[in-house]
Amino acid sequence: MRRKLPTVPAFAALRTFGHGALAAARRYLELGTIGLLLLISGCLWIFAELADEASEGSTREFDTAVLLAFRDPADPSDPLGPTWLEEFGRDVTALGGLGLLAVITLAVAGFLWLRDRRGTAILILLAIGSGQLMSFVFKLGFDRSRPELVPHRMATYTSSFPSGHAMMAAVTYLTLAVLLARVQEGRRIKIYILSVAVIITVAVGISRIYLGVHWPTDVLAGWTAGAAWAFGCLLVANWLHRLGLIGGRGRD
Repeated sequence: MRRKLPTVPAFAALRTFGHGALAAARRYLELGTIGLLLLISGCLWIFAELADEASEGSTREFDTAVLLAFRDPADPSDPLGPTWLEEFGRDVTALGGLGLLAVITLAVAGFLWLRDRRGTAILILLAIGSGQLMSFVFKLGFDRSRPELVPHRMATYTSSFPSGHAMMAAVTYLTLAVLLARVQEGRRIKIYILSVAVIITVAVGISRIYLGVHWPTDVLAGWTAGAAWAFGCLLVANWLHRLGLIGGRGRD
């Protein structure tokens, strides 16, 4: 026997449901875009305020208090904690070094390329490469001296504002995290990826203060600029996905 075709009211109900689902998806995407724009604007505003206050010397008291809080009150040249903690600080700060960040970026991009996610791989290379370039430009634009209150525990070659290690760590780890998390299905995996990226980024910045090579506001500025860049990259990734140039949870 032939199966009866759906009645006209059934088609109408299905069409109505489809239109409603599409409208809800659009509202969700619009809210996500607005949220990202607010996050980017907030980070850029904080960065601009830090840059303005630091250039006027208004943050000197705060920077001095925080920097000395990481030092032995009886001997400011000695960081708090045993010798192994200082060595650990050097290890952590290396996670924000240009060479290691380049290796990690190329490794992740290569993995995505082999998984046939070539659009995402190219986006990662362009996003992180241009973000690192932006960090160098900021370094040249702000000529702030390094802290002189305590001896530096690392060699330094550039100006202090913003912290290059803090900013490059944020640009790299946070950008990798948001772009990788967006193609994952499980919420726990997303949270795990983002949490690891945030912990590493924060640790790198704190290590710069602990080693005495940066003022705290240098690190805060590096974090906010790098976070704004990562959120901007996620915004671009979502836009490219809508255009069909990169994939979501499937292949590119």
